[in-house]
Amino acid sequence: MKHILSILMAALLLASCGSDNKKSIEDIIADGDLTTIREKRSEIVAQQQLIADQIKQLDDKIAILDTTKRIPLITTFTAKEIVFNHFLELQGNVQTKQNLVIYPEMAGVLRRVYVKEGQQVDKGQLLASIDDGGLGQQVAQLQIQADLAKTTFERQERLWNQKIGSEIQYLQAKSNYEAQQKAVNQMQSQLEKTMVRAPFKGVIDDVITDQGSVVAPGQSQLMRIVNLDNMYIETNVPESYIANVTKNKNLQVDFPVLGKTMDAKIRQAGNFINPSNRTFKIEVAVPNKDRDIKPNLTAKLRINDYTNANAILIPQSIISENENGQQYIYVIKDKNDKDEAIAERVIIETGKTQEDVIEVLAGIQDGTEIIEEGARSVKNGQAVKVINQ
Repeated sequence: MKHILSILMAALLLASCGSDNKKSIEDIIADGDLTTIREKRSEIVAQQQLIADQIKQLDDKIAILDTTKRIPLITTFTAKEIVFNHFLELQGNVQTKQNLVIYPEMAGVLRRVYVKEGQQVDKGQLLASIDDGGLGQQVAQLQIQADLAKTTFERQERLWNQKIGSEIQYLQAKSNYEAQQKAVNQMQSQLEKTMVRAPFKGVIDDVITDQGSVVAPGQSQLMRIVNLDNMYIETNVPESYIANVTKNKNLQVDFPVLGKTMDAKIRQAGNFINPSNRTFKIEVAVPNKDRDIKPNLTAKLRINDYTNANAILIPQSIISENENGQQYIYVIKDKNDKDEAIAERVIIETGKTQEDVIEVLAGIQDGTEIIEEGARSVKNGQAVKVINQ
């Protein structure tokens, strides 16, 4: 009987434990029994570790049994020696030494403007006139007096040559004539200031003041005249290029707005280094037969400052740098007939850059096969497969 009771008690205990194991996480949490919650957690952690160990065993066995190689796919290019022309690229503005705003030399009313905007004019051509305020009449009166003085002087001169009359009369007549003529010349010079003339050959770019306006010297802008024949580009060059950017150096000029490119020469290189920005100025003469190049137009200059006849160029994007600051790339070696090879890291020395390529001075030779696509994902000594098309 005792044996039967023991069996019943054990069965009840097992049933009770089985009932606890079948409880959900939510039920256990809802019961609020700390001991039960901790036991359930320990049970789940043990199951998790067991599953992780089993997954690792399966992965190890798969790695042994799987004979398929999974190697990275890359593309390559062959290094070749070429002529490398490096260009210094600068930006400048078109200038002209004959770009002038004309002011009046005489105050008064702008009586008439003889030109219009866009008109070609020659040096000395009459552009406008200012009311002379009676100066013309004064000149005429002075000229009459000068003519009379001249007649008197000529008469006294004839008498003096004939030994008639005194020397003082002759000298007085001569002095009076010269004084009158000088006065006429001075007044005519003043009168000439009422005539506004072109200081040089060019184009009337803008008529600023309308006729009938009152103008004054140094204050009233009459018009702007521009000579489009003698155009040049001015820009600043860093002092580090002073040995290569010199007078008569050939260069290429590009006008992005016009879609126009031309060859030119440096006509002047500055002899002064600006201490504030460590640059010097250059001037580049610009031919302007079509007259489409205007003052202050933006221009881009490309100056050939360096040439290497046997340069190796590579894309800058494939270069990496190690913790010592050394630049390196990956090349391939031991390539087989299946286009499988080994990636090898190579330390390089670089030179000048141009757009997206850079010059390699040391580290690789002509004919070296260099990794391009995949250059930043492979490792030194790793097997790779070349898939060039």
